[in-house]
Amino acid sequence: MTDNLIAGVMVFLGLFLVGGVFSLAKQGLKVGATVCALGAAMAITAGVLWW
Repeated sequence: MTDNLIAGVMVFLGLFLVGGVFSLAKQGLKVGATVCALGAAMAITAGVLWW
């Protein structure tokens, strides 16, 4: 059960960071959006692989 909980948290974190990408891109902060997108991709990948 804990493995699935951690995986769900990682996917949620990744989706939260995807929202941050859109927010930073609208503000014109391209470097921040890129870093946030990288973190989102890693978090979602970790959540899917952990499942």
